[in-house]
Amino acid sequence: MSPTRKDQRSPGARPRQELKTLPVTEVDTLGELLENCLPSFGGGYLRRLWTLLDRAVGDGVPMTLSVAGPVTASGQHHAWLNPLLDTGWFVLVSTTDAVCYHDGHRSLKAAAEHPFFEVSISGDDSALRDESIIRITDIGFDEQILLDQDRFLSHCLRQPDFQHKMTGTEMRHLLGRCYAELEKASGVREGLLALCTRKAIPVFVGAPADGSVFLNSVKLWALQQACGDNYAFELDMHAEVFESCSYHHWGILDSDRKALGTLILGGGVPKNYNLQPEPALSQVFGFEDVGGFLYDIQITTAPVTDGSLSSCPPAEAVTWGKVDKDHYVATCESVPADYSMLMPIVTKALLEKRARFAALAQEQGLDAVVAAHPEAAGYLRDTAGPRLYDRRDELTQKLMDRVRDEAPRIRADCVYD
Repeated sequence: MSPTRKDQRSPGARPRQELKTLPVTEVDTLGELLENCLPSFGGGYLRRLWTLLDRAVGDGVPMTLSVAGPVTASGQHHAWLNPLLDTGWFVLVSTTDAVCYHDGHRSLKAAAEHPFFEVSISGDDSALRDESIIRITDIGFDEQILLDQDRFLSHCLRQPDFQHKMTGTEMRHLLGRCYAELEKASGVREGLLALCTRKAIPVFVGAPADGSVFLNSVKLWALQQACGDNYAFELDMHAEVFESCSYHHWGILDSDRKALGTLILGGGVPKNYNLQPEPALSQVFGFEDVGGFLYDIQITTAPVTDGSLSSCPPAEAVTWGKVDKDHYVATCESVPADYSMLMPIVTKALLEKRARFAALAQEQGLDAVVAAHPEAAGYLRDTAGPRLYDRRDELTQKLMDRVRDEAPRIRADCVYD
């Protein structure tokens, strides 16, 4: 049974629990396997990862998701990321410009003619270069795909809808529409941005200049500067960061659960951008009623001793206020692993559990199922999700009104004697 808010915020060490183990022959579901057959060591990390995600979903807590690494180039978005986001459990995504760029590849003509394929990590890269093959770890694809992607992006960015100053979330929402149209025309599966546009999930990129979507914008900007071409697209970073803060403000103060959770896959800029709204609101703006994440669950390969944010565990984030100090012991975990190895398994277990609750609700009615299994309410929440992008004007205005109300205090904090 999921803990109460009081249980989650109780201070002290992780409560002592008996280490129980079941034989794999005595469990029927993948969730039971993860919960009962991984008693210790690396398996124990995976068990705790599953247990906390299961609890967060069952509690109905809105979740943010941060993901670094080539999840779209590698096809992981089709394998497990899109099915996870399609549940309505996750309210926003923080990722990289490269993820957004590679997301468009599989709908291109070049990809149909030259599909992605597996290559050796220790192969002859000079030979691949001679063959115009791009390698990402063990994934190979024809360089022509990149050239076609650049042409398609330049075509999109020149469209009338893009010709004004906007946040990156608006740009990626529009780009998701463009990708969706090409995917439909090409008969390929829905990509990451198309899904996020359909579900009104805001997509944030903390380092937009560090990727090829923006490089194509630079090309169009250079043509405008050098030749007077018509191009007026511009990113509004102030508004984008403020928008991210408004969503955190909503989650902590106005969502049904008055709490937020986060799932962090990898590290880098996506992780930091995902975590920064809390210190922005509490430390920079000085809003004392805005706290950190109730759940902080991360998977990272970075060793904690390297001092980077990628390796920073939730306990360290507590000192920054990003994670609430009173509950992190019981509701946070940092798993030292490669998320590409674990997330397909964990996602499948979560979806299987949701399907079992859905089947029970069909037979017995939702109220009866929730009475017997309270976590079913969180699992079976509306798959549409809160559609935060559709509410961004409302939520950013609410936060702006608060800034206006507290402007004298905020101005006073801008003076250094």
